Amino acid sequence: MVRVTDEPPARRRDEEPDSPDKPDDKTEPVLLTAPRDGTPEPITDRAELARAVERFAQGSGPVAVDAERASGYRYTHRAYLVQLRRAGAGTVLIDPLPFGQLPELDEVISPTEWILHAASQDLPCLTELGLRPTRLFDTELAARLCGFERVGLAALTESLLGYTLEKHHSAADWSTRPLPTSWLTYAALDVELLLQLRDTLAEELHEQGKTEWAAQEFAALVASAGDPPRVRADPWRRTSGIHRVRGARALARVRALWQARDEIAARRDASPGRVLADAAIIAAAEADPKDERSLLALAGFGGRSVRRLAPTWLAALADARALPDKELPTTPPSEGPPPPHRWAERDPVAAGRLARCRELVTSLATAHRVPPENLITPDSVRRLAWSPPEELTEEAVAAVLSGYGARPWQVALVTPGLTAALEVPAQ
Repeated sequence: MVRVTDEPPARRRDEEPDSPDKPDDKTEPVLLTAPRDGTPEPITDRAELARAVERFAQGSGPVAVDAERASGYRYTHRAYLVQLRRAGAGTVLIDPLPFGQLPELDEVISPTEWILHAASQDLPCLTELGLRPTRLFDTELAARLCGFERVGLAALTESLLGYTLEKHHSAADWSTRPLPTSWLTYAALDVELLLQLRDTLAEELHEQGKTEWAAQEFAALVASAGDPPRVRADPWRRTSGIHRVRGARALARVRALWQARDEIAARRDASPGRVLADAAIIAAAEADPKDERSLLALAGFGGRSVRRLAPTWLAALADARALPDKELPTTPPSEGPPPPHRWAERDPVAAGRLARCRELVTSLATAHRVPPENLITPDSVRRLAWSPPEELTEEAVAAVLSGYGARPWQVALVTPGLTAALEVPAQ
């Protein structure tokens, strides 16, 4: 079933092939306002899903995959819509809420190559649905490796294919039901050109001699797709503005308010920031109000829903006030090198190593037309410069970088220069 849109299709199907040619470079980009096959209705029952799976089983080539979440609205990061497209199968939209898991779909699409844009953002929520790739092509990552400055989907389809995509629904609350027609059209268009974009970027990677680089990066994404999400120690320490809070007792107030907010957000399945803003937590931690009137006078506590929870916020502050000193937050143990701005004071020799290593990475990145952070992660460079191997050989440096997760192509490119940069220059 195809939902009728308010606007005419951007192209008529009998005028263009399944993979439209790029418009002439001299013409203005073409704005796509509707998918070539119309906007599909979201699939919501097993019978519809079975028919869609059969279509995809009979299709050919890679599968374009995308997912929409409700970041900023919901506590979880689950998918609220899944979009897929394959040659010979067309586009389908799946509402995952009635299903939980999608094993029948995974059985069909898992063996083939998936095409995603910014795969690391979508893979976790797709994994929750039981969808796991064995091969993938990430168009955003490919564009970075090719040296493109603008790597958003709309920017790439415009510059490489000559088609413009509207992105005004990217921050929408996709948990909304029913989903508006315009949102569904936007979602379907997100996979409309991924197949063609993949081929164009693959050709560019080949011309630049970077096909193997991309293959290693994509394989690393596949390998990490099923990894459990990283749980940060003391996540409350990431409260925006916490650097302004002074003293262990005030930090205890941040922690107490953050934990109270998190419990409410999880129970409501609401984004924590919609329950209580970070700025309000910081304001209360600094002021330590003792009564409701003082609390509600603070910035961020004026909203109706926040005011209703005033007893909860005051109880959290009272708990922090009553903590014995031995239970107050302490400076957490460092998981790595200190912040680089402190290196010159703590270890001038290490600071010199870091400066030389950074200069080397920047130079190589420029020469190979790749962002420095994609050439080698900044964290790997910092760790290596702070604590280099005792024996400064290329083999030792390569082993350290591999241990940090660097791919073989990265290790081969940066190891010789970094080994030289780690050596203390002769006086």
